[in-house]
Amino acid sequence: MTLHLVKLCVGATSIEDLAAWQEQHRRRKTGDGKACVYHPTYQSPKRSADLLDGGSLYWVIRGTILVRQKLVGLEDGKKDDGTPCCHILLDPALIPVRPIPRRAFQGWRYLEDADAPPDIRSGKRDQIAMMPTEMKKKLADLGLL
Repeated sequence: MTLHLVKLCVGATSIEDLAAWQEQHRRRKTGDGKACVYHPTYQSPKRSADLLDGGSLYWVIRGTILVRQKLVGLEDGKKDDGTPCCHILLDPALIPVRPIPRRAFQGWRYLEDADAPPDIRSGKRDQIAMMPTEMKKKLADLGLL
């Protein structure tokens, strides 16, 4: 059963801001040499098998789920200060999703596959994909997306 994570993206103001920060600070290679980005977290997810069965990490940016990254692995690591942690390994590609408002919380939360927001298809046919990010967030806050 596929399971996802939801995490607050503290400090980022947009998807582009998250992408730039990850490129500069969190890019590396997996054990098999594939490019990935990682996110350190104190607790290791207990349901790792479900997460690695096609799961993604959905990022909450300024109170709205806006984007996801596919989970590619979980491993033991160290935070910048040397304390032990879990590294959540993510595919570098950021996939925009239909905006969904989400209140602040600490850490991460599990997200069932049935509750995950759908991807926004890119292209001329999808009017939502062509909207500016701020407009999508406002429409989602009003319950119109």
